[in-house]
Amino acid sequence: MNGFKKFSDGIHGAALAIRITPRASQNEIVSVLNDRTIKIRLKTSPNEDDMNSSLINFLSFVIGVPPGNFNIVAGENGRDKLVSIDQVDMDFVHQKILENLA
Repeated sequence: MNGFKKFSDGIHGAALAIRITPRASQNEIVSVLNDRTIKIRLKTSPNEDDMNSSLINFLSFVIGVPPGNFNIVAGENGRDKLVSIDQVDMDFVHQKILENLA
């Protein structure tokens, strides 16, 4: 796992590349791919609004920051998304992601 240090580090927060698999038996972070995309399974339908809401709520729980700090920057209508997180340090986010790998 030490092959990657950071996902991405923004000036005012962090950004995560996410790939979602809907209709899972539980919400979980499955793995981090070679390109640093985070694979997440969600217990949601493949409906875009449901996936987006479920993703933000799950990430908020995992990372421990309010849902209002998250913004889907790209991929709002698909399973591959770019999510920004305001007012957090990327090292902190990195650690929380690693702590919650399934």
